[in-house]
Amino acid sequence: MELPVELFLALRYLRPRRSYVSVITVLSFLGVTIGVMVLIVVLSVMAGFRQKLDDKIIGFNAHITVASDGVIYDSDKIVDLVQKQPDILAASAIIRGPVLVEHDGKFTPAYIKSAPEEGDDPVLPLKQFLKIGEYELRGDSVIVGVEWAKRNLAFPGDEIEIYGPAQIRRLANQPQQNQVISLPETPIIRGVFQTGQYNYDSEFLLVSTEMAQHIYGLGEAVQGVAVRLKDPSQAEAVKARLNKILPPPLQARTWMDDNRDLFNAIATERVVMTFILFFVMLVAAFGLCSTLITITVQKSREIGLMKALGATDLQVSGVFLFHGVVVGIVGAVSGTIFGLVLLHYRNPFRSFLMHTFRIEVFPSSVYGLPDIPAVVNPLDVTLIAISAVVICILAALIPALGAAKLAPARALRYE
Repeated sequence: MELPVELFLALRYLRPRRSYVSVITVLSFLGVTIGVMVLIVVLSVMAGFRQKLDDKIIGFNAHITVASDGVIYDSDKIVDLVQKQPDILAASAIIRGPVLVEHDGKFTPAYIKSAPEEGDDPVLPLKQFLKIGEYELRGDSVIVGVEWAKRNLAFPGDEIEIYGPAQIRRLANQPQQNQVISLPETPIIRGVFQTGQYNYDSEFLLVSTEMAQHIYGLGEAVQGVAVRLKDPSQAEAVKARLNKILPPPLQARTWMDDNRDLFNAIATERVVMTFILFFVMLVAAFGLCSTLITITVQKSREIGLMKALGATDLQVSGVFLFHGVVVGIVGAVSGTIFGLVLLHYRNPFRSFLMHTFRIEVFPSSVYGLPDIPAVVNPLDVTLIAISAVVICILAALIPALGAAKLAPARALRYE
């Protein structure tokens, strides 16, 4: 099959030659390739990070929390009311808040979180995160996060002391004379959990509801009611229904409401990174445009000859438009391939950079994940590739129109 003359000439101009024009052409190819590759990698990693973050947050927290500014004394009635609503799997009372923990003479701030005594509880199935020891929260037992255990050298079988607001409040309100010391809780570490979310693993301790009530001096009261849904994506709809039936001042909030700032920051970062990396392809497009402008000057005699032999303006401009199409397609395809390969080997490549150059990419202390996550969205990949081709075509449009307007007499004046 014979190629159209426009495509034939465009491919001919793309052949490597020993001139700076060919160098700029190669750089245009590389610019488009790198731009597509980086965009695919960054957007896939950020999508994977958002998905992993959602999974960790949903796994460790309730889908919906019912609470008020104070405490809840009739939590059993609220639990029964909530569990009667459709789309709700289960509900239970919960207490969560800051404490001061002492181990081996070292004091560290932490958070306690009341957890079900049974690790397979439908509301908070936390047994899945147990890494070391056993899931035991009856009596004087506590389960700590793996990062907290590493930082404090605390292991199953060790005893810790937990100072909560109740102890501090009693100590502050007691008279100086005949002062009675309020003793802290002294649970024994029974297990170590690991969620993969650094903040949870480094800050939280799991205790029974009874111990949490004693630490906070709540008596039989609780701070809220944790709700588990059959479908987490229906959280907003269920929250709206609950807020209509809950007695004031109780309000329902979703896991997304509790992490709104974090999710907004991730969304903003994704948009900003997309725009920044998109300029990589724009730079490549400017390089392509300058290359084609140089070619139109160098090939003015050939362009004039083509028009003298009867070539139309559309055919002449088609040569340079095909040039942009070829650069865009080759750059988009190669960038997509390299991007997918880099995503496949992202964690080995991360280890190579760390061990060889001491460059830490995606640190777990910042992002809270042990590995680099990634989710490849075919729609995103397709849009990135198409955008690269469109940008290259637009970059070729200006020199194409300039070549089409070139008068044959002027081009052949000195020939």
